[in-house]
Amino acid sequence: MPRLPSKEEHLVRSYLSLRKAVGVIGIGLPFTLAIGGLLLGIDLQESISAYYHTEMRDLFVGSLCAIAVFLWSYRGFERRDDIAGNLACIFALGVAFFPTAPGGPEAKEFPVILGRLHTLFTAAFFLTLAYFSLFLFRLSDQETPTGEKFVRNFIYLICGYAMITCLILIGIANIPAIAPLVRVYKPIFWLEACAIVFFGVSWLVKGEAILQDHTVRVATRLVAPRIPM
Repeated sequence: MPRLPSKEEHLVRSYLSLRKAVGVIGIGLPFTLAIGGLLLGIDLQESISAYYHTEMRDLFVGSLCAIAVFLWSYRGFERRDDIAGNLACIFALGVAFFPTAPGGPEAKEFPVILGRLHTLFTAAFFLTLAYFSLFLFRLSDQETPTGEKFVRNFIYLICGYAMITCLILIGIANIPAIAPLVRVYKPIFWLEACAIVFFGVSWLVKGEAILQDHTVRVATRLVAPRIPM
């Protein structure tokens, strides 16, 4: 079986590394914010987005911008992959630059429209990521996928449905009659953290950090990433 030319092999490895990088950023974000905040004397916030109003703001915004840049450069098998990547990029930037409302007295002076836009961008971002896991990542250009591919597809399904479930539970936790009863447990933070971790896991798997194909197969067509200007 002939090897890929060295240049193409280098591009493939670079592209897989980008996928792994976005997965690592996604998995690490909630833990870095929480642990870093505690080290700085910042209590665990009501949500991950609430860290925008703390000393951890730069990390929060910077991580989302890094994810957005990768998503903009992402290309897959079809045009819908490009569209989904571009939309996810826009939604990630919206989450970063349209902050959630702060807690306490400051909330009264905070523009309501910003908080609503943040909620809209957040929901759209996670739904787009779930779409990646449930549909786009499961595509294959092989007539007979390998055993590892079947396992990866199962993981993508788990991650996609888990992200959607987290969004539904976040909506339930925000119901006025329920929110005061559960606020002390900070459910929004934990549910957002779980959704981000599932997002990160799906991209790590897509980047072949785990469950690589070990069987010999025909080289798939190379789709190089777009490099943002």
